[in-house]
Amino acid sequence: MLATLIPVLGPILDKVLGSVLPDQGKRQEVIMTVFSLLGASDIAQTEVNKAEASSGNWFAAGWRPMIGWSCAVALAFQYVLSPLLMWVAELTGHPLPAPPKLDDVLWELMFGMLGMAGLRSIEKVKGLVK
Repeated sequence: MLATLIPVLGPILDKVLGSVLPDQGKRQEVIMTVFSLLGASDIAQTEVNKAEASSGNWFAAGWRPMIGWSCAVALAFQYVLSPLLMWVAELTGHPLPAPPKLDDVLWELMFGMLGMAGLRSIEKVKGLVK
């Protein structure tokens, strides 16, 4: 992901650092240091993710799937089950009180998780992983 951000962040960092570091060479050195630190952070997080996923402990390995399933169930309830139940109840003459509305932050969680899954799919299509 860092490779996609470099063309965008590089010029921004160059402009921001321009007032502090007038020397172009020093600015480029600082920018490259920032990107190398970000890359190291991404690599470290990937290693943590691998260790968690391969753990034999269900508590350590299962929290990500649990978050995904919780999000899927909550979204299905909010946008499929609840409206259908309310509609059927109204049609049969037994209106129900409106159920509580779930937080819209679920969409952000879902998009984040699907975005990561999308990147993983691209890696698989390119043959970068088994």
